[in-house]
Amino acid sequence: MVFNKLRSVKKPGSDKDYIVGLDIGTEFVKALIARVKGENLEIVGVGRARQDVSDMHSGAIADIAGVVKNCEDALAQAEDQAGLQAKKAVIGIAGELVKGVTNTIKYRRPQPDKPLDVNEMQLIIEKVQERAQEKAQKQIALETGNEDVEVKLVNSALVSIHIDGYKVSNPISFQGRDVAVQIYTAFAPMVHIGALERVADDLALELVAVAAEPFAVSRSVLGTDSSSNFTAVLIDVGGGTTDIAVVNDGGVEGTKMFGIGGRSFTRTIMSEMDLTYSDAEKLKLHLGHDQIKENVRKNAEDAIEKTLEVWLDGVDLALSEFDSVDHLPSRILLCGGGASLEPLVDALAKRDWYKELPFTKRPTVHHIQPTEVVGITDETDGVTDHTYITAMGLLRVGYDTIVGGSDSDTIKEKINRMLRI
Repeated sequence: MVFNKLRSVKKPGSDKDYIVGLDIGTEFVKALIARVKGENLEIVGVGRARQDVSDMHSGAIADIAGVVKNCEDALAQAEDQAGLQAKKAVIGIAGELVKGVTNTIKYRRPQPDKPLDVNEMQLIIEKVQERAQEKAQKQIALETGNEDVEVKLVNSALVSIHIDGYKVSNPISFQGRDVAVQIYTAFAPMVHIGALERVADDLALELVAVAAEPFAVSRSVLGTDSSSNFTAVLIDVGGGTTDIAVVNDGGVEGTKMFGIGGRSFTRTIMSEMDLTYSDAEKLKLHLGHDQIKENVRKNAEDAIEKTLEVWLDGVDLALSEFDSVDHLPSRILLCGGGASLEPLVDALAKRDWYKELPFTKRPTVHHIQPTEVVGITDETDGVTDHTYITAMGLLRVGYDTIVGGSDSDTIKEKINRMLRI
């Protein structure tokens, strides 16, 4: 491709301190280029390109060539604004077959009087990841009907460590018999990861990490603070899927995804009102406009309501599967293009869908704003709203992956580096 040849020609400026976050969404591709500055990131280039209806299916790539072309368009915009090409990229992965869970493994130490060291911690972590991979493989095999499906670890992060029932922030040098480690792990089928690797290759990008998108969203609000007590339910409503992460005291308790997003609402309007997809999308986006006739608005709202009930059931079901959590956080933070739909936000905030779940009170609901993302600033004024949060989270995952630790790192940070692949 001509574009790829152009990309191999170096533009002025060094790219070693830059990261690309590439959010390949069902509706849009978003590309952010950021400069690493100490522990912070500065966004210096922003690009966005619309996907064709057939390019993606349920959050996963369906047409590699089509997606590559859209990524080229978004990257070209970001590179022109940044005045350089960054090679190191992080790409998000979504879809119902991406499985993110927090597993607890209890390890009985053969020598309880011996102080615990880093090597023993590494052994424990390997056991957790092996167990998590077996679970993910079985679950994806069951859902696809393919017993030979290959899965790969995409993200891991430490949630908590207990020694003989006592929670510790730094297990090194502690004595004790029983070590319980909680680690969040996300796995995805190799066919999905292979498609992303091919996209990166066609774009002449060095793929440093693939991130489960709800994990990326959680990283956007947690930043580099390893002692964060941030607690919330994060809901990323994309075009093809809804991704949910529960974060408790700075640890990711787990992530869930289901295949209802913004396009589901558009398709219901399309079928109920006998419109083209394009016209149904326009109507959905401009429902509040004064020029829309009252009967047309009413029909569109009725169509949206049908899908909204199914979507709320999906949220309810996904959150009910977090059975290791005593209480769900009473704060819901939204991002993604689908979260722009006003009836969806109103339904979450005002209806009684949450009553059967372990909330202690009605949850509050608001959009995550780019200014709330920890340690990432926008130098371009192009990152304007909640639809860019996932891409910002991908930048943070890139930072975590590329930037080495310092001697002052906490044990949590050191263990999290052990977990990275």
